[in-house]
Order: sequence, then C-alpha cells, then structure tokens
Amino acid sequence: MFHGLSAFPLTPVNETGIDEKAFVTLIQRLVAAGVDSIGTLGSTGNYAYLNREERLRVLQLAVHSAEGIPVMTSISAIRTLEVLRLAEDAQRAGASAVLLAPISYQALTNEEVFSLYEQVTSSLSIPLCVYDNPGTSHFHFSDELHGRISELPNVGSIKIPGVPTDPEAAKTRIKKLRGSIPPHVTIGVSGDSFAVTGLNAGCEAWFSVLGGLFPQACLNMTRLAQDGFADEAERLSALLEPIWTLFHQYGSLRVVSAAAEISGLITSPSLPLPLQPLNPSAREYLKLILNNLQE
Repeated sequence: MFHGLSAFPLTPVNETGIDEKAFVTLIQRLVAAGVDSIGTLGSTGNYAYLNREERLRVLQLAVHSAEGIPVMTSISAIRTLEVLRLAEDAQRAGASAVLLAPISYQALTNEEVFSLYEQVTSSLSIPLCVYDNPGTSHFHFSDELHGRISELPNVGSIKIPGVPTDPEAAKTRIKKLRGSIPPHVTIGVSGDSFAVTGLNAGCEAWFSVLGGLFPQACLNMTRLAQDGFADEAERLSALLEPIWTLFHQYGSLRVVSAAAEISGLITSPSLPLPLQPLNPSAREYLKLILNNLQE
C-alpha cells in the first residue's frame, strides 16, 4: 500500500458543487497509467473545504472507479470526534488506508497530537499514514514523536514534507528518521520538487500532487529511482523545474487546477472560494511550460 507512486488527484469543486464527472475522469487516468495507489482528499483534493457528506461522496467515486487500485483518503479534521466519524466513513466506503494530519485552530502540544493518533488507531481496521505537513497544519513533528506514533497499531507510513536538496544530506535525514520508527513503517516523500531526491535517499513512496494529474511522467521517475537509475530520475525531475517553481510561488493546488483546466480535463472555476485561480500571466506561463513538455 505504502510503496511506489501514490497519486493525489485534484477534487474539482466550486460554489455550485463537486464536478463528479471530471473527478472520475482524473481517477480513470490514474488507473490507465497503473499508479501504485490513489490518495483522495489530500490538500490538493480540497478536503478542508468539503463537508462530511461531500468527502464521503468523493471517496465513494474514487473507490468505485479505481478498479482495484488501493485508495487512501484523508480523515483530517479539527475535532477528534469528527476525525473518528470520517474514519468510520472511510472504512465503510472501502478505503484501503487513511491519511491523518493534526490540524487545529489552537496550537497543539505533542501530547495532544499523540492522543489524537492513539484514539484514532485504536478503532481502525485499515492502515493509517501520518500526514506530516507543517505548511498547512503548523505542527512540527519531532522524530521522537514520530517514533511514539509509529508504535501504535495500524500505523503503516509517514508522509514527510520533503528532504534536503543535497543527496547526501537527504540520505542522512532519512536514515535518522528510520532509526526512530519500526521497520514495518515506510517513509513517503511529498513536496514534488524533493520527490526524486527522497526516493534516491531511501524513501519507499512518493505521495505526489503532480502524479494526480500527469501520472505517467511521475510513474516513470518513481520506477527509475526504485530501479537504481538515480541520475536519470534526477534528470527527468529537473525538466519539471519550471513547474516546481510555480508550486513554490503559488501553491500546488492553484497550479494543478490551472494545469487541469488548460489540459481540458476540468472546467473553470475549479476552486472553492475564497481561493482564487492563478493570475493571467502565471497561467500563460504555465500553458507555455505544458506545451514545451509535450513537444
């Protein structure tokens, strides 16, 4: 479940609702490419902007359309009570795993975060991936806390936010984290610009935003890294540097939604308010990048 390319598709949504047809089309692209797993309702999946019923509907569509490919879904919410309800929905809907970030309006302590994972894992019958995403949760995990949480039942992976850009420093980082967690818990890298470096450093999985839209390109890089062709994987990642730069400037959600619109896979508007799309100049630049990549 927590190995290879886990592709995280956009959930196209605006003030009229979720574009279910477009969402299914995105899932079908992932199935056709043969990704290792599908991650619904991540940050790019707009989970924070959807209510419980909408999140359940998106998950049901994904599981139904995945043709047997494992589907992981976010159960993150501010209250533990709501997280537990979402976990129950996920299990009943046929999710293969759940993804949980410690999000809160009030700053959380280490003990509060541990208690969250302790309560959730005690009632799970499917694996859980710890979502370490300080950019949105504003919570910073220590390796010690990762180690404590990883000892809980049903914890199968940690989704880390990135690795150092230097390959040797990245290997050192992964080795240090690995020393704090049980051997059965995998480490998956997110932050697409760091992904190949993370895979080459020993991460078992890439939790990919771009993979949710362009799965074949990301799958190629994943397989090259897995098979030991580190230099070629890095070369292909470098070709995507203009996209990585836009991710850092505007956020991956805005860039991916614009790329999906430019590619004709979804219609505009595709983001929930108050989120705004890419500005016209950035969108034109993205269109040029996509055209160049296809040449």
